[in-house]
Amino acid sequence: MAYAMEWVWPAWLCWIIPMVGAGLTPVLAKIDKRVRDYAAVAFSLAAAALTLSMIPYLLEGRMIQSQVEWILLPGSPILGSLKAGVLVDPLSVILANVVAVIGALIMIYSLGYMKDDPSLTRYWFFMNLFIGDMLLLVLSDNFIQLLFGWEGVGLCSYALIGFWYRDSMEDWLRCWVGEGREAYPPSHCGMKAFITTRIGDVAMLIGLFIILAYAGTLNYLELQEGAILRVPVWLLAPAAILLLGGPIGKSAQLPLMEWLPDAMAGPTTVSALIHAATMVKAGVYLVGRIFPILYTAAWHGGSPNQIINFFYAAAWIGALTALVAGTQAMASTEIKKVLAYSTVSQIGYMMLGLGVAGTTAEYIIGYTGGVFHLMSHALFKAALFLAAGAVIHASHSRFMHHMGGLKRGMPITFWSATLAGFSLMGVPLAFSGFWSKDMILEASLTSGQTHLFIIAALTVAVTAFYTLRMIGLAFLGEESSHLKALGERGVHVHEAPRVMWIPFTILTILTIVFGLQGSTLKAWLEEGFRHFLSHLIPAGAAGGSIPVHASAWLVPGISAAMLVVGSIPAYLLYIGRSLDPSRVVGEGGALKALWRFLHRRWYINRFYYRVLLGSFTGFSRWALSYLELGGIDRFNYALSGAVQRFSSWLRRSHTGILPYNMVGLAAGLLLLILLLLRASLG
Repeated sequence: MAYAMEWVWPAWLCWIIPMVGAGLTPVLAKIDKRVRDYAAVAFSLAAAALTLSMIPYLLEGRMIQSQVEWILLPGSPILGSLKAGVLVDPLSVILANVVAVIGALIMIYSLGYMKDDPSLTRYWFFMNLFIGDMLLLVLSDNFIQLLFGWEGVGLCSYALIGFWYRDSMEDWLRCWVGEGREAYPPSHCGMKAFITTRIGDVAMLIGLFIILAYAGTLNYLELQEGAILRVPVWLLAPAAILLLGGPIGKSAQLPLMEWLPDAMAGPTTVSALIHAATMVKAGVYLVGRIFPILYTAAWHGGSPNQIINFFYAAAWIGALTALVAGTQAMASTEIKKVLAYSTVSQIGYMMLGLGVAGTTAEYIIGYTGGVFHLMSHALFKAALFLAAGAVIHASHSRFMHHMGGLKRGMPITFWSATLAGFSLMGVPLAFSGFWSKDMILEASLTSGQTHLFIIAALTVAVTAFYTLRMIGLAFLGEESSHLKALGERGVHVHEAPRVMWIPFTILTILTIVFGLQGSTLKAWLEEGFRHFLSHLIPAGAAGGSIPVHASAWLVPGISAAMLVVGSIPAYLLYIGRSLDPSRVVGEGGALKALWRFLHRRWYINRFYYRVLLGSFTGFSRWALSYLELGGIDRFNYALSGAVQRFSSWLRRSHTGILPYNMVGLAAGLLLLILLLLRASLG
C-alpha cells in the first residue's frame, strides 16, 4: 500500500503547539506565575491529545504524507524545490504518542517536583520546546526538516541538563553526579552532552551530504522508491556507516555513551524526558526510519552487498553497549545513574533488534521487537525515573547508601518502582518488557547471530541483578544513618504529593496492561509493521539458521533461566540480606578488582578525559604558550615597537616652527618639479 496525499492537521499542530507554548511562557510569566505553570502543562496536554487523535490512522493501517511548499531555488542542480511535510505511518504515530503522552505526564509531575524553583520560566520554556522539537523530528518526511528537530533536542538537552548551572556545592547531594575525581557539576555535564553528541552529528551530516550529492533528494519516500540506488554502492556503504554516527551519539551507544550517565545532573523530570520520551529515542527512531531505505539498497538484486555492514555495525554496537552499560549499573552508587546505565543498555537491545533485522530476509521480528521495546521501555523507564525523583525528594540524596527502608514511608512509590523494575528485568508474562525483549532475543537467534544472542542473554542476568540491587538498597533493609539524622532534625520520609505519584502510577499500570496483553499486542504490531514495510521491501526467503517455531520456546526458556541467574545473588545480597556485600567483595582479590573496574566505568570515561580530552587541552596549552604567546604575541609586540620607534623618529620633523615648515614645503615642491621635468624629457 502506497502513501496517500492528504492534509492531516493533528500531525502539524502537535509539534507547533508546544513550540508556541514555549514562546508564550515568558509572556505568561509576566501575567501570573500560576498561569504560566498551568498553561505550560496545558500546551503539552494539547499535543498529547492531538497525537492520540492520530491513533485511528494506525488502527486502519493508513499511511499518509502531507506536504507544503517550503523553499524554491530555480536553476539549482539539486533541491530546486524543497517541501516541508509530515508522515503519518505506524512508526511515526507510535513514536509521536510515546513522546507526547509521556511528556505530558512528566509535565504534570513537574508541578510538584519543581515547585518554588526560582527559574521556572526557563524550565517550562525548554521543556515545551523539547517536546515540540522531538515531535517535529518524529513526524518529518525528510532529513532536512528532521535536522531542525534533531538539533533542537540537542540544544534543549544542553540547557536542561545544566539547568542548575550555578554548580553550588550546597547542591552536592541533589544535582552533581559521580564521586571523587569523576564528580561533575551540572554546567559541565550539559557541555559534555552537547559536545559528545556533536561528534556523532558531524559524522551523520557528512553521510547525508554524500547521499544528497548522488541521490538528489533527502525525502524518505523518494529515497525508498529508488533514489538511494543512484548512490554508488562503494560510496553508499561508508555514507551509511557515517549516518549511523548520529544515532550512536544521540542514543548514547559505544563509543559515545559516557555523556548520558552524567546527564543525571539535571532535574529528575528532565532525566525522565530524555530517557523515556525524547533525546535518546531519537537515534533509535532514525535507525528505524532509514531501515527500509538501506535494507532495499543492501538487498537490491536479491543478495546482500557491502551496505549490509551498516546492520552488522548497528547490531554489534547495540549488543556490546547493552552488556557494558549493564555491568556499569551493577556497581553504581547513585539511583539515577543506575537507571541511566540501564537506559543505555536497553537502547542497546533496540539497536540490536533493528540491526539483526537488516541481516536477514525475515526482518519483521527484529524490526518489530526494536520498536516494541522502545514503547515498552518508555513506559517503565519513565515510571522508574519519576519514582526515583520522589525518592530523592524524600531522602534529600542521590546516593543509595543514604536510603534504605523507604518502603515503610513510601509504599506507593515502592510498589510502582518494583513493578516497573520487573518490566525492566523482563519478568515473564505480566510485564511488557518480557515480550519486547524476547522478540529481540528471538530475532538474534533466528537470524543466525549466535554470538549476539549469547551477549543479549547474558545482559538479561545483568539487568536482573542491578534492578533488584537498586530496589533492595533504596526501599528495603534498615534506615540509613543519613535518614536517621534527617529524622532527628524533624525531616521524616513520606510519600510524594499526589501530583507526583499519580503520573508514575499511571505509567506502571500501563506497563502491566501492555504486559497482560503482550501476546496480542506483539502479534498486532507484527502484522502492522509487516503491512507497513511489505510495500517498501520485497519479501524473501528466511536467512536464519534456527527455525522460528523452535525459537518460540527456546528463547523464553533461556531468558527465564538468565533472569534467575541474575536474581539469586541480588536477592541474597540486597533483598534477603543473608550475605554481606562488603564481605563477599572483600578488601582485595579478584572480586574487589572487578568491582573497582565496574565502579570506574570500565575506565572508558577516564580514558576519554586523560587521553582524548587531556591531549587536546595539553595541545591547547602548548599552542597558547609557544604559538600564541611565544610567537604571534611576540611578533605583534615587536611590530608595534618598531612602528612606535619609526613614528617617534618621524615626529622629529614636525617641529611646529613656521620657517622650518615653509622650507620643507619649498623642498617638496622643488622635488616635484624636478620629477615632472625628468618625466617630460624622457
